[in-house]
This record gives sequence, structure tokens and C-alpha cells, in this order.
Amino acid sequence: MKYRVHCHIDQSSYQTVTFILFLLLLLPQLLCNVLVATCKINDRRPRNPKYFQPGDLIIGGIISMFYTFAHPVNFNEHPADEILDDLVHFLVRWTYLASIELLSTQRRVIPNYKCDMQDNTVAVIGGPNSNVCLSMATILSFYKLPQIGYGSSPVMKDEIQRVLFQQMFPNKDLQYNGILQVLLFFNWTWIGVIFISGDSGERFVQTVLPMFSQEGICFDFIEMLPFLYLITSITDMMAKWIEACNVVLNSTANVVLVHGEIHTMIFLRMLPQVSEVEDIPMRTKSKIWIMTAQMEFTSMPFQRKWDIDIIHGAISFAPHSKEVLGFQKFLQMRTLASEKEDGFIRDFWQQAFGCFLPTSMTENKAEPVCFGKERLEDLPGSVFEMTMNSHSYSIYNAVYAVAHALQSMHSSQWKHNTIMEGKRWKFVSQQLWQLHRYLRNMSFNNSANEKISFDKNGRIEAGFDIINWVTFSNHSFLRVKVGKTDSITVRDKMLSIFVDTIVWPKIFNQTQPLSLCTQDCHSGFRRAEKEGKPFCCYDCISCPEGKISRQKDLYHCHQCPEDHYPNKDKDGCLPKYISFLSYEDPLGITLATIAIFLSSITALVFGVFIKYKDTPLVKANNQHLTFTLLISLLLSFLCVFLFVGQPRKMTCLLQQPAFGLIFSVAVSCVLAKTIIVVLSFMATKPGSRMRKWLGKGLANVILLSSSLIQGIICTTWLATFPPFPELDMQSMSEEIILQCNEGSTTMFYCVVGFLGFLSLVSFTVAFLARKLPDSFNEAKFITFSMVIFCSIWLSFFPAYQSTKGKYMVAVEMFSILTSSAGLLGCIFSPKCYIILMRPELNNKHQLMKRNNQ
Repeated sequence: MKYRVHCHIDQSSYQTVTFILFLLLLLPQLLCNVLVATCKINDRRPRNPKYFQPGDLIIGGIISMFYTFAHPVNFNEHPADEILDDLVHFLVRWTYLASIELLSTQRRVIPNYKCDMQDNTVAVIGGPNSNVCLSMATILSFYKLPQIGYGSSPVMKDEIQRVLFQQMFPNKDLQYNGILQVLLFFNWTWIGVIFISGDSGERFVQTVLPMFSQEGICFDFIEMLPFLYLITSITDMMAKWIEACNVVLNSTANVVLVHGEIHTMIFLRMLPQVSEVEDIPMRTKSKIWIMTAQMEFTSMPFQRKWDIDIIHGAISFAPHSKEVLGFQKFLQMRTLASEKEDGFIRDFWQQAFGCFLPTSMTENKAEPVCFGKERLEDLPGSVFEMTMNSHSYSIYNAVYAVAHALQSMHSSQWKHNTIMEGKRWKFVSQQLWQLHRYLRNMSFNNSANEKISFDKNGRIEAGFDIINWVTFSNHSFLRVKVGKTDSITVRDKMLSIFVDTIVWPKIFNQTQPLSLCTQDCHSGFRRAEKEGKPFCCYDCISCPEGKISRQKDLYHCHQCPEDHYPNKDKDGCLPKYISFLSYEDPLGITLATIAIFLSSITALVFGVFIKYKDTPLVKANNQHLTFTLLISLLLSFLCVFLFVGQPRKMTCLLQQPAFGLIFSVAVSCVLAKTIIVVLSFMATKPGSRMRKWLGKGLANVILLSSSLIQGIICTTWLATFPPFPELDMQSMSEEIILQCNEGSTTMFYCVVGFLGFLSLVSFTVAFLARKLPDSFNEAKFITFSMVIFCSIWLSFFPAYQSTKGKYMVAVEMFSILTSSAGLLGCIFSPKCYIILMRPELNNKHQLMKRNNQ
């Protein structure tokens, strides 16, 4: 469209651009709420709405206002008929036609031909979609005509097009970073994405969404909507829209990012209808729509009475804007009577108020007649907004930018080439193409007291507002600013948002919504990825033993320090306590008490044997071995006290060698007694030579040789790898074990192994001598005692290996006590019984009598 504007550029108030400014501001309001159709004329040529005002300089506007479904030209009919039906003003060919009209003589569209001197188009404002701006630039750049785009900014590859094109849309990267920061701020990591097919949408998917993924955002779906115009038929396009609706409605993501254009709102408003038709649960009311700044509130005429609750609680980005004083008052004054010369307003009036304007050619219609006194402020917000939106604010600034650039150019370069004629002026030298240099360098304060300037790439230097949409039952809505993105702050500090002012969709009961594929893995748990699922879909499993996680959503748990252990919830570390078998421990007290009791019993037995040392029973089978065995058993009971209490260097050195030597003496005594029993029986036979082996000599040899071998093993152990006290922080999860390190496990098992060898030999000999006559048959008791002794120490090895800390020490103490008690009880209890309870049997006559029998 064109506007002829008579501008007194040298006046600072710029009052002469008021009409063009407000009319251009009004058009986005109409576009964002009501979409209307054009008409046919008799000469079979489409008549596009044209709006002119008198003036020497023209600010052109190429703005898509209509959206109807139509088929592409296929040349099966007369082209004029097909074009008449094709009213999709977002199409490229309509933008090309409008661009050529701006360069041609009024009402005579002839490329590269212009016969009048008045229609001087100095700049063109275009939008709102990126394809409109791009198509406009393709034509106008050839003529070096400055252009200003609002709404969605295109990506221009041609250098000339970039130089001549100014963008009232801030840097897109700032918007995408802002969206990312909003998602991260609310921890919305599971989202859906809708985008419009085309270069802009595909570039968004290929370049922006990977950046989102790197920051931890993953996608339930990425759904493409078809082009605004049709490739085949309306049926095919609607089928694709319904398919996309089904994907959205069945999604588990509560947040859906909509990367669309100005008409995408039509699609959103279709979702509730599709939900009813397809019998899908109404999940759209549980969606948080995040809309890009390219979008606006648009609708089709048949959507006028549709519910708008779907956008309640939505969050959108919009180029920063402020309310311009006087704009709302201007709208309140607009009536049909005040716009008689504006054909577009007539069409809008009929669509907006649901009435018709009678003409001489009008047939009787069912709709009421428009009286022309209807007021815009009476329309619901879904039909017409009375406030200035971001697109209107962009056009407002664009018009004043052109006016300021003209003023600057007039005051400098063209001052001497200008002839003033009263309040009108014209340029003798047609060099208006140079205006773009002044336009790009323009900086001024608008009437809202905001600075308007462009960066080196021709983009306006501004940030984005974050808008919260609030709807009402009367089909009206409010856009509430709840935050903004700063254009100069670093990315992680660019966002400021006021959470308390945000109104969420009603289903969330004003509680901040969540949008996660999996609920947070709390501290004490870690993430485990699900095969075939996006990275933000995972299982939460408890940290393994000994590890913790202090934060949410960690993929790995961390090990506690050596001297700490995880608490019950595995979200923190507690200091380990030092553990050893102490006298305060119930187990330590119990074993020490048993050791004292058995030591006392052994001492009593030893006392009895001392008292009755001259009796035949005590003298039998080598009295000295009996006393040595009792002393070694007493010492074995007492040596367990080396294992109780805090391990120290000396106690660690004495523990195992003392145990090994004492038990070697005890088992050696048992072995010697068994061998003497056998030899004694053999010596009673006539002519036997075994008498010379009897006596103290053989017993001493057996005792000393066995003890010497064990002593050599222990000495070697202490000389090479002596035991030492250590802190074991690994074996127990909650304890630091203070224990005696054996130094050499091999040497320890050598000591125990030699004891096992002596025990096995003693058991074998005793077993063979078990049927000797009763008077000499101590071998029976020795056999039984060695069975107990060997069983205990064979069980000792698996038990010792399977326990840790103080329980390992307790196992060894228990084995020492029980094996010693077995020897004491099996060998000496029968003798004590005879000595104390049956003294009449403790005489030589009785022994000889029993032997003869």
C-alpha cells in the first residue's frame, strides 16, 4: 500500500507524519484480530486495496492483511479467474506485485516505467512475516530503496539487500538465548517444539535446538507445520495440521515451544476443536505455550466465538515496546464516518461488527446494517485490541526513523539542492537512494522517551519483553509484562523475570508447572539412562555402597573420604568411628570373662595335680609332661588378653608368636604323652627293646624339637615381616578398624599350619592307641580331645577369612579358648574325677588289678 505524505521535515515536531503513522499503527491491530477478504470487479482484474494521502514523499507499506485458503495457479482456467480466488496475501507473488506498484506510476503497473514526478517513494515498511520482507527486498534493492522490516526478520544473503534493509526486530540470538534461559530457570527440560516449514523454521531446528540440547533440554517431539499457502489442496493442509495437533495433544511434555509466524495462532486455536473431534483428552489446557516474538494474536472469522482459554498462562517474547500517549484515544475516536475515504476500514468494519454497509448494488442480507457509529472499544479483545502491541510499536518507530533520516539528509547533503515553496518542498536532484546511509546511522528519542538506534547490521538495538497472556470469559485478554532480556548483558545474566506475577494455566492451580520426562533424581540417587530414550529420560537408582550424591540429577555418585562413610540417605558423609575389641565392648568383656574362668579352672586342676603328685594316677604317663601341658593351657587362656584392648606395637608383636609357641608346647605335650602310651604298652611285652625309649629323654626330645621349629618360624616372622598396628579404613563401611596387621600372611599360616601338622600326628597316633588296656588307655581321651581341637581349627580358617575388624580378633580368641578348653576337659576331667571323687581307685594295686583283668 502507498501513503502520499506531505512532510515539513524541517519542523522538529514532525506533526505532518501523524496520519500515516497512526494508520500504519492501526493495520497490525486489524491484522492481529480480524482477517477479511477482497472483492471482484467487472473487468476480471483483481483490485488490491490502495490507500493514498496527498504529499510529495511516500512512505510505502507492504503489509499482509488477508488470509484465506486457495489453490495455486495451475493455468487450467483464465489466469484472472484463478488470481481472483487466490487472496492469500502472504504469497510471494503478491509481495512482488506490491513492490513493483510502489515503483510505478499510480494505478499503472509497468516495470521500470514511471511517468510522473510526484509518487516519490522514499522508504518502504514491510512485514510482518519474514518471507514478505525477503520478497520485498528482492525487488526494491535493485532500485536502492531503503526498507524497514518489522515482525519476523529475514536472513538475507545478498550484500546489497542487507545494506538497504533495516530491522525493527532485535537480534534473534538474543531471543533464543532468552528462551533457553527461561527453560533453564523453570527447569523445563522436557518440551515439545512446533515450527513452520521453510528456511526460517529449518534454520531454527538445525542451529538453535542443538544449542538447547547442549544445555540439557530434550524434546518429546519436533513437529513441522505446513506452509501458510497450499501446495495441493486445503484438505491436505488441514490433514497435516490435524496430524500435528494429535502429536501435541498426546504429548507428555507440559511445555511446548512454538516457533511460528504471525498466523500460527490460528493453529493453536484449532487444538481444542481437534481435541473434541478426535476424542483426545483435553491436554492443551495443561500446556505452557512459549511463543516466539514473530507470533501475534490472529484469527479467522469463523474463530470469532471460539474459546481462547488455550493461551491462558502462555509466555511469549516480544520486541520491547512502550505505550504511546494518545494512541488509545486515537482509536476511541475512530468511527466509520471518520474514515469515509478508507476502503479498507469499510471491509474491516463489516467483519469486526458482523454487519454490512448497504450500497446501491447490495442485495438484502440477513446481517444487520452498519450504522457507522459503532465504537472499536466495544469489540472483544479477541477481535480488536485497544492497546499498542509490539508490532505497532515497531511501525511507530520505523515511521519516525524515516522522518528523522529525511530531516538529517535535508539538513546536510541536500540542503543546497532543495527549493522551498511555502510549506511544501521537493528535491531537484533525485538522490533519495542515499537515505539509507542516514537511516542506518539514525539515533533519536521517540515520544515514549526511548532511544531508537540501529547496530552495525541494521538491527534495532533493543531487548525483548517477556509477556504472560491472561484470558477472560468475555473473549478478551491481557498481555502482562513479567520480565525482559537485556541486549548487552552476558547470557547467564541477561534474564530478569518476576515469577510471582505470572499467571499459570488454571489446571496448575497457580503452582509453578513442571515439565520433566522423569522426576528429579534426588540426592542419594543417580541417573541411569534408558536405552532408546532421550538423555533427559532416565531411571533413578540409589547410589552404590560407599558413595553419595549431594545434588539432584547427577549421573555419577561420589566416594566419601576414607575416614567418612555415607549416611542412611546417601546424601552426605559421616565421620567413621575407630573400632577395636575393647574391654568396654560386650564381646570383649564376654571373651575376657571366659578366659579368666578357664584360667581359674586350669589353675585349680594344676593345684590338684600338685597336691596329689605322688599318687599313681598323677605319676602315670610322665608327670612332667602333665605339668607342662597344664602350664601351657594356662598360658593359652591368658594369651587371649593380648588380643583385647587397643592394638599397640608391643601387643601386635606378641599376639601371634605367643599363640603359636604356647600351642606348639601344648600340642607337643599331647603328642609326647600319646607316643609314651604306645611305647609303654609295647615295653610290657617280654623281650621288648622299647624300655630304653621310655623316660624323660623321649618326651624332652619331642617337646623341644617341636617348640624349636615353631620358635624358628616365629623368629623369622618377627625378623622379616613383623606385625604392626594399622588403621583399616576400607574393610568396614562405617568403621575405621584399629587392628594388628599380620605383616606377612604367609608366615601366619605357616605358624597355624605347623600347629595343624602336630595336631594331625597326635590325633593319628592317639587313634591307633585307643584300644590299649584301660590302665594305660589315656589315648582314648587324647583322641577325643584332638578331634575337638582339629575341628575347631579347621572351622577357624573360613570364619577368620569371612569376618572383619574386631570380629576377626574375636574369632581367633574363641578358637584359642575353645580348643584349649577341649584339651583341658577331655584329658584332665576323667583324672580329676578319680582323684577327687574316687580316691580308692587312685592306687597302684587297683591300677595293676585293672591291667591284669
